[in-house]
Amino acid sequence: MAADFEGLLVVSIEQAVAAAYASCKLADAGARVIKIERPEGDFSREYDHFVHGESAYFVWLNRGKESICLNLADDADKAVLAAMLAQADVFIQNLAPGAIDRLGFSMQALRARHERLITCAISGYGDEGPLRDAKAYDLLVQGECGLANITGNEYGAARVGVSVCDINAGMTATQAIFQALYARERTGRGRHIAVSLFHAMADWMNVPYLQYAYGGVPIGRVGLHHPTIAPYGSYACGGGRSILIAIQNEREWVILCRDVLKRPGLASDPRFVNNGERVKNRAALDAEIGPILLSMDLDRAIELLSAARLAFGRVSTLADFAEHPQNRYIEIDTPTGPVVMMAPGAVVDGQVPAFGPIPALGAHGERLRREFAPKPQE
Repeated sequence: MAADFEGLLVVSIEQAVAAAYASCKLADAGARVIKIERPEGDFSREYDHFVHGESAYFVWLNRGKESICLNLADDADKAVLAAMLAQADVFIQNLAPGAIDRLGFSMQALRARHERLITCAISGYGDEGPLRDAKAYDLLVQGECGLANITGNEYGAARVGVSVCDINAGMTATQAIFQALYARERTGRGRHIAVSLFHAMADWMNVPYLQYAYGGVPIGRVGLHHPTIAPYGSYACGGGRSILIAIQNEREWVILCRDVLKRPGLASDPRFVNNGERVKNRAALDAEIGPILLSMDLDRAIELLSAARLAFGRVSTLADFAEHPQNRYIEIDTPTGPVVMMAPGAVVDGQVPAFGPIPALGAHGERLRREFAPKPQE
């Protein structure tokens, strides 16, 4: 896997999460990724200092890259970037709207000059519409696209606990770049890809959108419960722990009532006879289920649910997650020492590949400046 994209050159002018996610996946696949940073560095380097002085965000997303600091207001540094782009296969940037054009690196002009180049611009709201020039960050987009409105509980809206809009935009860009590389093998031509945080997240919002637009039902905030399936959510057990139960069909509902709740007659109660009725009567449903699960501890609930072959999950703390028996880990070198972190999700042919180190700010600058020094005739 680590050699799949060997020989590909990726140049990325990136800050924070979305673009860094996309270029990280290219580096994981074996591409050479040159990360262009401002002289003061990618600001995500300073988001926190929890990982023995390094930022958790930066350590997660920047393995296997080369770092060079360029001042793109300086003509000599612009010439270095131009020399890199003349050889690049992929160019990614997530600068503020219009900034890349003002610097003299219009993606349209680059594509006209370099036929095989694949360009990818990641923005907040895309190239059209009234917000096209607005700056955007993850939480702002969580609010704009309605995600925050359906996240939380009866006490109010909540931010999703990870930077889901940034990550989604990075995933969307990665998929589009991989597709463009495949298409280039057939056509010999690159293409331009535009990804926005808003539109990537809007795609993920299609289920609540369709439920509202066609069903006329605004999805409310239901905390650790599913808005349109019941019972599917968190229930307190004795001893202060909680369990998540997921019932997906009427057969499973009957099994839950009979084998776990020990209330077989509940399955035929008119209030709960199908999923639509259970959702409509969720408060009454929880009033029946809640006391039964509260009467047993978590281990007993898991024992019964496991025996019944029903889906469940623990409501883990971060301490629980850190010790979870299902975890896979990788070790990454950083400028301040090795870091053990969660492995990427995909395993190919049973193998988790090795990953490159995290670069110190400008660590490869001197060598890269020599390599991409413009020729005198240029």
